[in-house]
Amino acid sequence: MYKKMPIRRYRHTLEFLQAHLPAPAKVLDLGVRNPFSEWMEEAGYEVINTEGRDLDLDTREVQRDDVNAVTAFEILEHLVNPMPLLQAVQAPKLIATVPLRLWFSPAYRSQTDERDRHYHEFEDWQFDWLVEKAGWKIASTHKWTSPSPHPFGIRPFLRQYTPRYYAVAASR
Repeated sequence: MYKKMPIRRYRHTLEFLQAHLPAPAKVLDLGVRNPFSEWMEEAGYEVINTEGRDLDLDTREVQRDDVNAVTAFEILEHLVNPMPLLQAVQAPKLIATVPLRLWFSPAYRSQTDERDRHYHEFEDWQFDWLVEKAGWKIASTHKWTSPSPHPFGIRPFLRQYTPRYYAVAASR
């Protein structure tokens, strides 16, 4: 069951992307190339990744005007301050997902990889506010759960019903 969890998240994310930016389209996907980059390409998207740039300090990559959209899937929560990055985006569309803050679980923090930590875990209204303050108009949102691979306990039970991921499609 655990191995199927990213596939469920990928399926929800891809369906949301296709609903708001049909393929073929050229996207600047924030972050390093990953298995979801391949999913997007298989669905007909041309994908360019930012490949390990420190997006807190260097927003030049998102100032490209030769893409149909910027996608930020599970990346903005890692930034100390995502506002300058969102303001610098030149593409006409933004499609992003973030993990939602769970009241019954602390923010994710890897003990071994400094880049694999969540500085933010948003509530939906907080992420909406950030996107709108950065100059975007939200067209659509979507939430979904992330069931736990462990069958017993209060947290796995709560994860069955509490939305964990939040997607936003926005335009300028």
